Amino acid sequence: QVQFVESGGGLVQPGGSLRLSCVVSGSDFRLDAMGWYRQVPGKQRELVTTITSGGRTNYADSVKGRFTISRDNAKNTVYLQMNSLKPDDTAVYSCYAQTADQLHTYWGQGTQVTVSS
Repeated sequence: QVQFVESGGGLVQPGGSLRLSCVVSGSDFRLDAMGWYRQVPGKQRELVTTITSGGRTNYADSVKGRFTISRDNAKNTVYLQMNSLKPDDTAVYSCYAQTADQLHTYWGQGTQVTVSS
C-alpha cells in the first residue's frame, strides 16, 4: 500500500515562506512524475508544479518565480519551497506520485497552507 507523509504546512504572513515535504513509500513500481496540487473549497483543483525523476519541472503561471520544486529520488521525497506567499496561495496542498508507466497515480491527504496577516 502506497503511503504519503506530508509536512510543512501552516499559517504564514503575506510575503513569508514555507517548505512542504512529501515522502512516498510502499510503491511496488518505479515512480516518475511527482508534484503538488492545491485546492480551495468551491474551486477546481489546480496543478501547482511537477518534477520528473530526471529533474524536468513545470509550474503553474501563478507560482512561477516564487515556488521551487525539488526531489530526492533515493528517498522518494519531493519538496516544495514557497516564497513570497500571497493570500491567494491559501489552499490544501496535496502531493501526488505517478508510476513510470503512467498507469497508477497516488495521492497524499494534503496539508493546509494559510497565508494571512
